[in-house]
Amino acid sequence: MTYRVVQWATGGVGKSAIAAIARHPELELVGCWVHSADKDGRDVGELLGGEPMGVVTTTDAEALCELDADCVVYSPLLPDKQQVLALLRSGKNVVTPMGWFRPTDRDADLALAAREAGVTLHGTGIGPGGITDLFPLALSVMTSAVTFVRAEEFSDMRDYEAPDVLRHIMRFGATPEHARSGPMLKILGGGFIQSLRLILDGMGFDTDAEIVTTHEVAVATAGIDSPIGIIEPGTVAAQRFQWDAVIGGVSVARIAVNWLMGEENLDPPWTLGSAGERYEVAVEGSPSALMTFTGFNSGAPGETTPGIVATANHLVNSIPYVCRAEPGIETYLDLPLMTGRAHPDFATRK
Repeated sequence: MTYRVVQWATGGVGKSAIAAIARHPELELVGCWVHSADKDGRDVGELLGGEPMGVVTTTDAEALCELDADCVVYSPLLPDKQQVLALLRSGKNVVTPMGWFRPTDRDADLALAAREAGVTLHGTGIGPGGITDLFPLALSVMTSAVTFVRAEEFSDMRDYEAPDVLRHIMRFGATPEHARSGPMLKILGGGFIQSLRLILDGMGFDTDAEIVTTHEVAVATAGIDSPIGIIEPGTVAAQRFQWDAVIGGVSVARIAVNWLMGEENLDPPWTLGSAGERYEVAVEGSPSALMTFTGFNSGAPGETTPGIVATANHLVNSIPYVCRAEPGIETYLDLPLMTGRAHPDFATRK
């Protein structure tokens, strides 16, 4: 069966998702939403600098709701709950990296809309999603009496080619006070707290665990070259965000991100550690285990960051499973094992 797919937005994740849809043997791109007039009415392939794909972009959300499609890859810069409701009510499954990794009472209207329309909403990605919940859950199957779970990112942000995000949202190059008052803690926390709750649910920890959030910064001691220009001494050049699920005063699950503009001229003198850029997933119990992921943090100059591509691939590879799922909001705990697809050169011939 071929599933008809709409791509919502053409940022880094959206562009990579379009490429992954084109390669997937069970999917066909039939629509694409864009946010600006200069992108409206253009062939998707040409908009992305490639060959024509025969799909024309549109800024008309209602037209895409009316389009005959099975699933929407929903990846705008910021989520719009009302738009997700409209997509679900139009009879389309939705996969997204923007949230809904674990539903809460605040999502009751989305769950109801999905059930009534006979479709599914699924939140997935790399972090949140994937590294921060799916892989800890999977790794834990080989450990008993789990006492602590950790998912942590270590990245050099000098390879992150989004200067506006680095400066205005992450607030690198700002004073420590300005960085601490920024939106990043709230933006990240919304997803990572859901990841923690999913770990607690999946492993049987007390779901009344307290969530404790911390945000630390390191400042430059000398000028540091970065995608936003020189980071001046005394301004923020590294940040650490951490979320802990605490039971009886003990942390039982932790998600953390370490974002550094290199490893020189920092106060405190943070480093990425001898293992360099990576993601780590650790489970402590009998026995304990540590899994390290490399290859997602940095790519070749001018290429999309591999983590962005991985996020898009996770979304796209989930589509057939989500389209076959029970209606409602489904998490990793509800869906079967999901996999990628073989390269066409090595795929089963039919």
